[in-house]
Amino acid sequence: MSRPAAIVTGGARGIGLACAEALADAGFDILVADLAEKAADELTANLTARGATSAYHRCDIADLSAHATLVDAAIRAFGRIDCLVNNAGVGAVVRGDLLELKPENFDRAIGINLRGTVFLSQAVARAMLAAPADSPRSIITITSVSAEMASPERSDYCISKAGLSMWVKNLALRLAAENIGVFELRPGIIRTDMTAGVAAKYDALIDGGLVPAKRWGEAADIGAVVATLAGGKLGFSTGSIINVDGALSVPRL
Repeated sequence: MSRPAAIVTGGARGIGLACAEALADAGFDILVADLAEKAADELTANLTARGATSAYHRCDIADLSAHATLVDAAIRAFGRIDCLVNNAGVGAVVRGDLLELKPENFDRAIGINLRGTVFLSQAVARAMLAAPADSPRSIITITSVSAEMASPERSDYCISKAGLSMWVKNLALRLAAENIGVFELRPGIIRTDMTAGVAAKYDALIDGGLVPAKRWGEAADIGAVVATLAGGKLGFSTGSIINVDGALSVPRL
């Protein structure tokens, strides 16, 4: 049996990079899809050092016409796709009063976080179903605790993640009989480039008890869960939501 292969979107840094590294350590070959082309050589060297055959494909997932080329690139590189990690996404363009939310900013969040991810998942699922399987297969989507927890200053982001959560549920139902595990991961406050600009705010909130675990989440926390799910040992849990948030989202009095 050849090595399993994964596509990781937004895999050049942050949570996506941690997912790619964890999958490489778990025996997967990796195609990273990202827009940060300058990182390609360093990224490939990193994953190769972990024992993976790796490839880099520049792709904007908001461009639906680019999805077929991305799928083809993975098939050409590895001859198979066993795992898709939907990680690529953007935060709110502007945080502020939702009554001032601009349509173009809303459209950007929806176009990348929801629309692009939905139709890339569709394209990869079709490719998986068109090929025989000799190892576990999975589609793992990174949403956010904001899929459930409201943040009025970035409602466009929350809406995009909530919609994506419903997509995961429907996709899980469609693919359950095909033995393709479909999972949603909801990170909490994770230390990445995306949160760097509001780090002081979250430092204070964590110190004040917002996160019961009393620490920031790290990208590697997400990567560890992704590698576990991709390994197939939790396949009968398809459709599950896994919170990776230090108990942030647990309701409290």
